[in-house]
Amino acid sequence: MKRFLTLTPLAFLLSGCSGNWGWYVVDPTTTSGYNNLVFLMGGAWNTILMSLTAILISVFVGLLIALPGLSEKRSLRSINRVYVEVVRAVPILVLILWVYYGLPQVTGITLNVFWAGVLALALSDSAFQAEIFRAGIQSIDRGQYEAAHSVSLNYRDTMRYVILPQAIRRILPALGNQLVYMLKMSSLVSVIGMQELTRRANELVVTEYRPLEIYTILVLEYLVLILIVSSGVRWLERKMQAQERN
Repeated sequence: MKRFLTLTPLAFLLSGCSGNWGWYVVDPTTTSGYNNLVFLMGGAWNTILMSLTAILISVFVGLLIALPGLSEKRSLRSINRVYVEVVRAVPILVLILWVYYGLPQVTGITLNVFWAGVLALALSDSAFQAEIFRAGIQSIDRGQYEAAHSVSLNYRDTMRYVILPQAIRRILPALGNQLVYMLKMSSLVSVIGMQELTRRANELVVTEYRPLEIYTILVLEYLVLILIVSSGVRWLERKMQAQERN
C-alpha cells in the first residue's frame, strides 16, 4: 500500500508530462528552455537584495519603536501602540501601491521600484519586529537590570551589553521567520514592475503561454531560497547556543 501511494503521484506526473504539459519551455537541454531558465533565475538577485535590505531596515526601526513601548511613561508607550496598530492594519500590497504612487504626490520624493518596494516592506515588517523585540526584552529577568545597575551601567550600555544580547538569542527564531516572510512578500512588489522572481515568471507566462510549468519553477525557486535561509538561521541558533554554554 505504501509503495502504491509513492508510485501513484510519480506515474501521474510522468503521464502529465507526456501529454498536455509543456516542460520544453523550461528544458535546459534546448536553447529556448535554457534561456527561459536563465531569465527566470535572473530575478533572484533582486529578490534577495530587496528582502535583505528591507529586513535590516525593519529590524532597526522595529527596535527603535519597541523601546518606547517598554517605558513607564504612558505617552511613550502610546507612540509604540499607535505605530504598531496603524502599520499592522494596512495590507502590505496596499502599502506598496501607496508608497510607489502616493508618496511622491504627498512629499514630492520619487522612488524607483526597488526603493519603493524596500520602504513598503520595511515599514510593514517593522511593526512586527517591534512586537518581537518588545516581547524578547520583557522576557529577560529583572535581576539582569539590577545587576547592570549595580555596576553603574547606564540605560544605553545596559541594553547594549546585557539585555539585547540575551534577547536576540531568544527572538532569533522569530527574526528568521520574518526573513522568510519577507522573501515571500517581496513577490508582491512585482505589481509595480520590480524585476524579481515573480515578475520574471509573469512576463514569461505572457510570452510562452505555459503558466503551469513556469509557475512550478517559480515555486521551486522560492522553496530553495527559503530552505537556504531556514538552514542558515538554524546554524546560527546552534552557534549562539554553543557560545552561551561555553
